[in-house]
Amino acid sequence: MAADPGPALPGESRIPIQVDGDIVTARQQGRALAERLGFNGSDLTCIATAISELGRNILKYAGRGAVLLRPAQVGSKHGIVVIAHDEGPGIPDLALAMQDGYSTSNGLGLGLPGTRRLMDELSISSVVGRGTTVTVKKWLVKP
Repeated sequence: MAADPGPALPGESRIPIQVDGDIVTARQQGRALAERLGFNGSDLTCIATAISELGRNILKYAGRGAVLLRPAQVGSKHGIVVIAHDEGPGIPDLALAMQDGYSTSNGLGLGLPGTRRLMDELSISSVVGRGTTVTVKKWLVKP
């Protein structure tokens, strides 16, 4: 199974994704955390949009899962981490799934490639038949 991020720790939020309204909740909580961390303007929109895309993928492909939101710090770099986890069918070809225009559901194929462009880092762990975990990070760059 793809690595489950586990329960939320202090300062983190774990939002179960089971219905469309849960995506709205995750998006709102992610935006609020990003704002508290110092993000503003278009970065807030990028983070909220990435959370929406990941949440939609959970519902569309796995039916349910969770989004974990947490602050990030590496040395002097600060930011936000969003982890989307499900125990769905997995992604058989990650390289293909990351190509613009590729879709297994007759969509536009912009979900994962679009999310990669919105965020600074993206990593995927997926095991066919066991689930997928997508981790994205956005770093706060101060002038």
